Amino acid sequence: MASFKDNTKETFLGLIESAQEWWADFTQFLQETWPLLILLLAILMGIWWYADPPPPRHVLMATGSPGSSNELLGKRYAEFFAKKGITLELVATNGAQENIDRLADRKDDLQAAFVQAGVVHTSGVTGVESLGVIAYDPVWFFYRGSELKEKDFQGFDSKFQYFLSKKISIGIEGSGTYAQATKILKLSGYEPGPSFLKLPPDQAIQAIQKGEIDGVFIVDTYYSPNVQALLNDPNLQIGTFRRAEAYVKLIPYLRILNVPEGAFDLKRNFPSSDMKLLATTTNLLIDDRMHPAIQFLFLEAAKEINGKASFFAARGEFPSFKNTMLPESSVAIHYEKNSYPFLVAYLPFWLAELVNRLVFILLPFLVISYPLLQALPGYRTRRMQNKINRLYSDLKGFEQELLTNFDLSLRDEYLKRLDVLEYQALTIQVSRRLASDCYALRTSIDYVRNCLNRGVQPYQINETSVALATQVINKMEPPV
Repeated sequence: MASFKDNTKETFLGLIESAQEWWADFTQFLQETWPLLILLLAILMGIWWYADPPPPRHVLMATGSPGSSNELLGKRYAEFFAKKGITLELVATNGAQENIDRLADRKDDLQAAFVQAGVVHTSGVTGVESLGVIAYDPVWFFYRGSELKEKDFQGFDSKFQYFLSKKISIGIEGSGTYAQATKILKLSGYEPGPSFLKLPPDQAIQAIQKGEIDGVFIVDTYYSPNVQALLNDPNLQIGTFRRAEAYVKLIPYLRILNVPEGAFDLKRNFPSSDMKLLATTTNLLIDDRMHPAIQFLFLEAAKEINGKASFFAARGEFPSFKNTMLPESSVAIHYEKNSYPFLVAYLPFWLAELVNRLVFILLPFLVISYPLLQALPGYRTRRMQNKINRLYSDLKGFEQELLTNFDLSLRDEYLKRLDVLEYQALTIQVSRRLASDCYALRTSIDYVRNCLNRGVQPYQINETSVALATQVINKMEPPV
């Protein structure tokens, strides 16, 4: 009985021999079928290139009005794209409505835009999808004078009546500030009157700081220079709405942001008590024809830039795929579940994208084509058998030549031709299943050689000799 060591050794030897046999069979398969494989690969690559072209190297993105926080955010996105070898060109527009219209226009080259939720109606919009929510945009209301209580913003009482009669900037028409401010005021029962001014953000800030107006609505991020300028002005107060939950119920895209006492400025204890801010969100919208790789790149940029912890957002909170303005892109849904392709963390974007595309093409190609070619009825067997049959045909033709034109003086030349034929049989590559046919061929060649090496070759016998020999044999046979 063999020892454990011997059994283990034999097992490993068997595995090694099997692997070597498989590799030899595979390399032989490639040698025999490479023209067909190249043809299949060329067809597959053509289909792949047409159906899934490489990502563009230049992308247009709308940010909004010049100097806005979205423009600053767009510049950070452009820097991220530049590191990946893609040019992200920022396009200034008049606001969200223009962004939506251009994205929906199939003839426009614009492919992405920052759009504030609630600014435009998205019903009936086609050709535009969402890559998720990327930031909070609080609805700030700054005013001059003594601090008002939460209830003063709740009803149409004398204090609020007086306050609304002052000059208030609600932003230019078409802007996010104008849309949010008018919607909140109308929902509260207040129609903007002649004292409401439609000033752009920079003019509104200068006006309230100089005392030319009494209040200003502004919808922008906490880190916006405009918002920071207002927060750092000790002469200004922030309005807060006590019924924030009610506004959120009535305007679903709004969010509530909690601000603890003193969070904006501990020294000033500003705000002087806990407060709630209403906030809308910034959505990253795209043309639904955008290349999937570019969509993944936008999502990765959002994760790196907007996914960091901020004053109002926790780390990893953005991009968010809840309550988006429009239906999510299929790429965004995939990203939410699976994150970004693994290779991007270790390879340049263009190379990772190329490898990723090739993997999804080559692996199915190899998995399908190799077994398919192997499984073709008698494909490889016929090819090998045909090689053997061709040599048999050559041998048979050689014998026919000897029968008709045999010349004893050319015997050495005949033997050399047989040597060449045997060399061809020796070097032919066949599978192990056809090895016996190959050896049978070599035996047949050797048989012809032996015939030539006899004292009297059978190729010298003519028909008369055959007839005489037949008569002799017949006489020697006993009668039945």
